[in-house]
Amino acid sequence: MAWKYGKKSQKTVKETMRKYKRGLLKSGQSGRKVKSRKQAIAIGLSEARKKGAKVPPPRKKGAK
Repeated sequence: MAWKYGKKSQKTVKETMRKYKRGLLKSGQSGRKVKSRKQAIAIGLSEARKKGAKVPPPRKKGAK
């Protein structure tokens, strides 16, 4: 199953990645600088969900 991301969500993730590359992206509660690329993408997707963009639900943790 191919996951589809809307234009709005793509834009949000793109902006988040720019902040990450410049070293300006901070983690939520702790306020620490984000060091991993995966974490930066996850932050971008969660921001897009809050804005109401078309983003698949987060993956469930559990047995594989």
